[in-house]
Order: sequence, then structure tokens, then C-alpha cells
Amino acid sequence: MSMRNELHWLRAALPAGAEWVIPDQWPYGDSPVVATDVDGDGMPEWIGACRWQDDLYVVVFKWNGAQWVPVAAEKGKGDGIGAFYAAHTSDPYRADVIVGWARRDGRPRLSIYQWTEYGLTDIAPDWRELPADDGYRTDDADRETGEDRAIRLYPIPVKTTRGTLWGYIDKRGRTVLPPTYEYAMSFQDNGLAVVQQHGKQGVIDAKGDYVAKPVYDSISPFSEGVATVYDREGSKMMDDLGHILTPRAYDYIGTLKNGRAVFNRMDEAGHTRYGYLDRQGKEAIPARYEEAGDFEDGRAVVKIKDGEYALIGKNGQRLATYRQASVGPLSEGRMSFQREPNGKYGYIDEKGRVVIPPRFTAAMPFRDGRAVVDTAGQPDSRYGLIDKSGAFVIPAEYNDILPLGDQRVAIGQAIDPARAYIGSKYALATTGGRRLTGFDFYEMLPFDKGYSSVSDRNYTYFIDRNGKPAAGLPRLEGSGSLEFTGSLIGADVDQRRSYYDRSGKPVWKPDPTIPLEPPYLIREMKYRPNRDYVVYYPQIEGMADPAVERRTNEKLKRLSAVKPVPADKQLDADYTGDFDVVFYRDDLLVLELFAYNYPFGAAHGMPSREYVHLNLANGDMYALKDLFKPGAPFTKTLTDIVKKQIATNPEYSYVFPDSTVEVKPDQLFHVTEDALHILFPPYEIAPYAAGFPTFVIPFSQLADIVDTNGAFWKSFHRA
Repeated sequence: MSMRNELHWLRAALPAGAEWVIPDQWPYGDSPVVATDVDGDGMPEWIGACRWQDDLYVVVFKWNGAQWVPVAAEKGKGDGIGAFYAAHTSDPYRADVIVGWARRDGRPRLSIYQWTEYGLTDIAPDWRELPADDGYRTDDADRETGEDRAIRLYPIPVKTTRGTLWGYIDKRGRTVLPPTYEYAMSFQDNGLAVVQQHGKQGVIDAKGDYVAKPVYDSISPFSEGVATVYDREGSKMMDDLGHILTPRAYDYIGTLKNGRAVFNRMDEAGHTRYGYLDRQGKEAIPARYEEAGDFEDGRAVVKIKDGEYALIGKNGQRLATYRQASVGPLSEGRMSFQREPNGKYGYIDEKGRVVIPPRFTAAMPFRDGRAVVDTAGQPDSRYGLIDKSGAFVIPAEYNDILPLGDQRVAIGQAIDPARAYIGSKYALATTGGRRLTGFDFYEMLPFDKGYSSVSDRNYTYFIDRNGKPAAGLPRLEGSGSLEFTGSLIGADVDQRRSYYDRSGKPVWKPDPTIPLEPPYLIREMKYRPNRDYVVYYPQIEGMADPAVERRTNEKLKRLSAVKPVPADKQLDADYTGDFDVVFYRDDLLVLELFAYNYPFGAAHGMPSREYVHLNLANGDMYALKDLFKPGAPFTKTLTDIVKKQIATNPEYSYVFPDSTVEVKPDQLFHVTEDALHILFPPYEIAPYAAGFPTFVIPFSQLADIVDTNGAFWKSFHRA
């Protein structure tokens, strides 16, 4: 293909309105692109720069066998490009893209883009503003890892008068993106983060600009440059520019691994069949398998039919066939298998030879030459750790074993041997079987940077590979976890997020107060009598009558389930409670008190909600009947409206067809400025997964029965 034709196809692959940009220092002649191997696969890609919607981008194109397609587009960090070239700066087999960005203030910036599983990643260290005559340079001081450079903003939850909203801070704790999101996830290595607005998810960059608008029901983390999005049509694959790659929606799309993502679809007979998509969203392997696992090292295990499994390559070629009742994923040259349905598990190698005969009730994948196995089965599991010969290096006598990496595992003893389902207390051990600590921990996470996050009965902290508490790192009261994230340490302890620097100094903590109109204030209080019972409850400050304020706060404590709980007794359930402000106007404060009670061993817990409609001026708390005129048939009116919404709005198709829908005098409800919200608890009229079915009824539909002269109405309509 001639260069002219190449440019024609590359130009066609650019977004509409995009134009090539020739940098000031461009050693590649008149062509706006250069061919070089950036991903190390032995095949050259085309790289260049373009301007689209007033922003500069570094773009990479790859040949997919039929055409050139964009596989990466990294937004620029300047207003112009002074220099652009490819060079082997870190790897003799793949080129890095070096860009000198020009800026209007005359201070240049250097970027060094390296290909990673997430696409192009700028690996240049933090830059400093330099005089123009200094040229482009990086500073070796305070070098950060690749992950640290990608993660520059950190999500924070902030309680406000509009509920808990999320924003982002920088590594010094300064707010960069104010709290405006309903939920915000961490920034990923590609510099993007998933956020939620109005019940829908989208993707933003570090400026807060939407790369993908919030129109999706869910968005998975990016993997190898793509994410799975789900909307009312189904699952789709999206790249890190927000482009939908799949020409159709699927029932399911998994995570892209090794350039392949599992998908499924129904065949003509109505059976679910699995195949694989490539990174461009095309069906690389048709949907023809009954089951399909993720690719690892270019291979995956699939089920052909009952009693037949296969190991396949990335193009679907069959590498081996296994005549077994079940075969697990390939890991370190081993796969678990069963000879007959419901039989014991053993291990086979890639050729199908039995290397460990079936004798386990459960067999996990190998990791670092070790695998966790169970010899007893539920509910009295006895877990052990074996080597690749099947010999036990840790005997099968534990309630649980968790691989932690770094040649370490967590071995668990039942908290209560008579009720093993409650959980385990863990000790740190080597993969050689040597125990390093006592059974002191209720939670242990995999090692990262040489440390494992652990929680004992009272504290959360890091331990090193020898099980010793890490000096100089945070030690926080409560149960939860710590993680290294970017250049900070993130803490999720007792349902609260906070950040610390690498020396353990606090960078950001949540404010325990919610300011209202003076003189009012909500103060968050914490009640933690037991590690399995944590409640945050609101207390009001600034009410005119101290006695009324005291009675109000006592009732809020009671409604929040602040009650005597034994400190040292093992509870039967884990209970967490919290609150939010749902609505605030004039004298009316509407609080949502929500909780989750999870009985240990249950399939799931049960959520609960309570709404408090509080008049801050006098301490009155209003019931549903207080909104309506005396004697008005409000329950019948509301029931009729709810039934009509169910019958006419497809959004409520999940409601049980034979359910008895009735609004009662003590119905769960809350008001907002223009509407009444009627809620039903889980299971009452819909499945558990539906949560709290909510029906919004505008006050305009209730004008005939709302008591506009009543104290409730006037509390948020002061005139």
C-alpha cells in the first residue's frame, strides 16, 4: 500500500473534524505520521498528532488485518507541539513517543509516552515550570511509579444538604473537582474515572470533562484500554475516548484480557453460547461455547459440551481437548478438573494428563506454585495449601486460606467453631508453611509494596512480610482497609474514607459537620460498641430551646438504633447505620436514616430506611397524615396514583404482578420541593434486587387534599 493510500485510511479513521498537526521539530518529512513499533509485537504502528475540538492528541493506529484503527489517543498537555519523535528510551523492542509541549505562557513541558496495557501512559516524572530557554527536561527528584503518575486525583465523599456528594482532591488534600457527583470512583492508570450523575454513570478526565456522558447504568474499570458499559440495550465495549466499539449490544461482555473479552448471546435454539471479542469490539471467536474463561498467556479454557472441554488459542484454534466433567481455568500449567459431576477435584496439565488425582472437594488455581484446596466441603470446610506435586505444605485444617502474594498466605481459624459461617481470625504464614503471627486479624489484604493491610479487633494498619506492624505508616482505630493509591495511602475504616501521605500524616479527613442556615448545624456522631456494630447518627445544634434540642437529639439517636450492644460478645450479624440529608428548605430538614443488617452466613443482608421530617424551629417531627387536610382520603388517593404508575410506566415492570399495592398511614415517605415520594421496602411489592421501589407524586396532583395551611406544609413554604 502506498504512503498516499496509508494516509487516506488513517485520515478516515480520525474523528470527524480532526486535523493532523505537524510539530515544529518533526524529523519525518512531509508525512504527519511515523511508523514505529510502540507495543513490542514486532509490527509497526502509525503515530502522530492531531487537533480535535480545540484539543491536541497523540494518536496511535494499528492494523487489525483489514484496516487501520485508532488504538490510543492521549489528550495533549499544551497549546502546541514543539517537538515530536519516537525513540527507544527504555526498551530495545518498543519505541516511546517523546513530545515537547508548547504553552502560551512560554514554559514548555516534556511527555514520554510508553505503551502499557491501558494504552499510552505518560511516564515522564512530575514536571516543573521552566523558562523557555531551558528547553525540555525532567527532574529526577521525587520520582513516582507509573501508577503514581497516572493517579493524581483522589475521590472524596462530602456530606451536604443535598446528600452525600463526591469530588476529587490532589495529593496535598486540596479540592480540585468540587463535590457534585452522586458517586465517584478512583482515577485509573489511563487518567480516567467513572462517576455517577442522576443515577447514570459516565467517564471524566482529570479536568472533570466528560469523555463519556453519564448515560449508562454501569461502567466497568478499564482494562487494556477498554471498558464494558451497560445500558437498557445491553452490554457494549467502549474505548478510552468514549467511543462504543461494538456494533451491537450483548447480554454480557467480560473484562478484556490478553486482547480478548468473553461475550455471550442466544443461539437459534434459545441456548446461551459464549465467544470472544477483540479490542476493536469485533467477534474474534464466534459464540459457540457453553462456557468460556478469560485468556491468560494467550490461552483459555472453554466448554464444548457436557463432558468435553478444550484449551484454545486467541484465534479459537483448539490446542488440547479434555474429556472431563469439568475443567477449571489454566494457571501455571495446571487446571482443576472433575472426572464425574459432583465428584472430587484434582489437577491436569495442559496436555490433559492427570498430575494430581481427584481427592479434594474444592481446588483453586495455582499461584506462585501453590494452590488452596478443601478436603471436607461446606459447611465444615477444611482448607490446606498444596504444591504442584499435590503434597500439603499447610495441612488441611483451617476454616479459610487467603493467598496474599509475596510468598505469603493468611490462614484462618473459625471465630466460633460451632458456627464456622461467622468467619475467621487469620494469621500470617509463608507459602512454605511457617506461621509468622498469632491468629490476630479479622481482615488481611494481599501484599502491595511489601505491606499487607490488616484489621484486628480495634485497629487497622499495615504489617510487613514478617508480620510486624509497619513503622511510620497509618494506624487507625476501627475496622477496614488501607491501600497505596498514587502517592497517597487511602483508608476505608468504619465506613469512612480518608487519605494520608507516605509518612502517615493526614492529608484529608471528612468534615463531621453539615452547616445549615445559621444558627443550625448537623454534627455527625459515631457509635461503635462492637467491631460488628457501627452507626453514624445526626445531632442537631443551634435550636432555640435547649430542652427541645436535647429531646430531638435523643429521638434521633433512638431512631438510628443507638442502643446497648455488648462490646466483647461475637454478634450474629454485622450492622451498619448512617444518614444523609434528603431535603432542606426553610424550617424543614428531611433526614434519611439508613442501615444494613447482614446475618453472618446469609445470602444477603436486609437494608432499612427511616425518614425524619424535622421542624428545626420547634422540634416537631411530621407524619404522612400531617401533609393532608383533616379527613382527606389520602391513603386511597395515593394508592390509586401508585397503581396507575405501575400500570402505565414500564419502569415498574419489576413489581410483582400479584402484589397487594396499598399505601398505609405509616407508609415510608419523604418530601422534596415539588413532590411526595412514596417508598416500599424490599420484598413487599417487588424482588429484593429492586431495592426500595419509589413513586414520585407531584404536589400538583394532590392539590385537592394537601393542607397548605398546615404546619407541615408551611415548614417548607414560609411564604
